[in-house]
Amino acid sequence: MELTVRDLVHADLASCGWAGSAHHLAVVAQQLERRRHGEVDYLAVCARAGVPIAKGGVDYRAEPGAGTLWQLAVHPALRSCGVGTVLVGAAEERIRDRGLRRAELGVEDDNPRARALYERLGYRAYDRRPDAWDEQAPDGTLRRHETMCTLMRKDLS
Repeated sequence: MELTVRDLVHADLASCGWAGSAHHLAVVAQQLERRRHGEVDYLAVCARAGVPIAKGGVDYRAEPGAGTLWQLAVHPALRSCGVGTVLVGAAEERIRDRGLRRAELGVEDDNPRARALYERLGYRAYDRRPDAWDEQAPDGTLRRHETMCTLMRKDLS
């Protein structure tokens, strides 16, 4: 599968329903606004048609001296096909382009598949912390999702 990586744009959000609820995509739209100020990068991995099959952000404000990967998602039908590896590699390249030498991320403790990917790519656990965010229920209401995350980092030098 031939893949390209580019900046995610507002027009892409309509085709990213696989990545989360309407509320989640509204949050992503807000993050795209932060890109204009150089605070984040938001990437799309696309197949031939140019439609995103994976997306994820790099926040340059979350941890001093590092780029923090977050909101990474791969289309469910394309998991375990190397798409996540391409996404993480492109995010690390953006971090290096900023002159930073460390990538960080948090992975939910109940997501061993993602953690295994990050470990395979050289990320190592260094701490754990609770995290929480609003998520949209099937009836459209928002509820607070609370979880424990393992914090991981990788030296990019």
